[in-house]
Amino acid sequence: MANVVGLLVVFIALIALTNGAGSGLAAWLTTLGVGTVLAIWRGRRRTGSARLVPFLPVVVAAVSAATVCIPTVPTDRQPPPALPFVATQHWSLATGSRVAVYHYPPANPGTRHPVPLVYLAGGPVRGISVLDHRFLQLLARQGYDVYAYEQAGGGRSDLLPMGRYSISRSVRDLAAFVDRLDQGRVDVLGFSSGGVVLTRALADPSVAARMHRAIIAEPGPMDGPTARVAGHKGRESARDLAPTMSGPRSTYVPRYAVAFGLMRLGLLTPDTGLIGQAEGDNAFTAADLGSDTASAYCARDAHRIPAEDTAQNFTFSAAASLRVQETVKDSPSLVPLLRQSRTPAMLMIAECSSQVRQWATAILADDPAVRRTQYLPGVGHRMWNGLDDNNDRAAAVITAFLQDEPAPLPNHPTRDEIPAFLRDHR
Repeated sequence: MANVVGLLVVFIALIALTNGAGSGLAAWLTTLGVGTVLAIWRGRRRTGSARLVPFLPVVVAAVSAATVCIPTVPTDRQPPPALPFVATQHWSLATGSRVAVYHYPPANPGTRHPVPLVYLAGGPVRGISVLDHRFLQLLARQGYDVYAYEQAGGGRSDLLPMGRYSISRSVRDLAAFVDRLDQGRVDVLGFSSGGVVLTRALADPSVAARMHRAIIAEPGPMDGPTARVAGHKGRESARDLAPTMSGPRSTYVPRYAVAFGLMRLGLLTPDTGLIGQAEGDNAFTAADLGSDTASAYCARDAHRIPAEDTAQNFTFSAAASLRVQETVKDSPSLVPLLRQSRTPAMLMIAECSSQVRQWATAILADDPAVRRTQYLPGVGHRMWNGLDDNNDRAAAVITAFLQDEPAPLPNHPTRDEIPAFLRDHR
């Protein structure tokens, strides 16, 4: 048994050292060779069939390791089927990205607002959830002409070569999308990592010129220095309280457990040769997110967390997402550029946010065009979640800002209140 474990440890180490070359076959053949040499050496003084005994651990280890080298899902891209309630369009952008686009026109043309609203979903590189689609439909019923697109590589959008995913590419895609829309300046709502894209767009005058107003909801870190902040989070989430998410998990399959596990540890690069991008996307399931989903809800909602998506619609590119996050971490401070922002902006922060508080307050502190902050009680990172009146409350905050009407909630925290907010709201 010890010999089997030792060979498997060697195999995993070689997977990391070779970056999974050849779907893991390079590591497998090397491990088999090492095991065979050791078996021959151990059996050199044995006679007859006893000389074969040292080869048994080699065979067991080789068979076990082979499961890491054999795909169990299609290796070609398998995009989700069409949604039954909205048409999927595909737009080719000037950047070279081909993205899936969803349009929710105003339900009542008589209340139509003149400025289109563009939604940037979180992820990054994740399909837009059914929960998000329902919220966009709510905004359309209130007279907004809503457009949403899935980032390149996410949902029904086409993949990019792994090396082309970056936060800068995401910002360029946003600018190209607005140009392709060709309706003048737009309002933009960016949630989570979508809020990061929006924040960085506000710091780029050529992109910001395309925007009328910006709403940054529950943003991630905007740059490398912010990403390295280990600060406060919101009040208790449902992370350790919610029932374990049910459903199939790719991480129960040796191949994907090794691939995603080593990527998360930084021992495999996002463009690893172990699994291709399309195969990884096909394999990853909602259950693989584990407690991450629960962490987006308040502790009080632990036992009534809604289904955010359907199994058919869910997509998440773990490798591409990691690649985009790496480019954020490697980016220099955005502060000097953000301080030049002039686009009217609003910040939305959740009571039970699983995000580091300083990710949001850094934007408040350094973007002089943030006109109001809305702290939403009773919700976690997933602010519009279909529970109680949470969708209506989030929509009220958004629509009030877009229409330049009085805020439904106090302007909190203000820039002067940031120190007290970080101290008290945790």
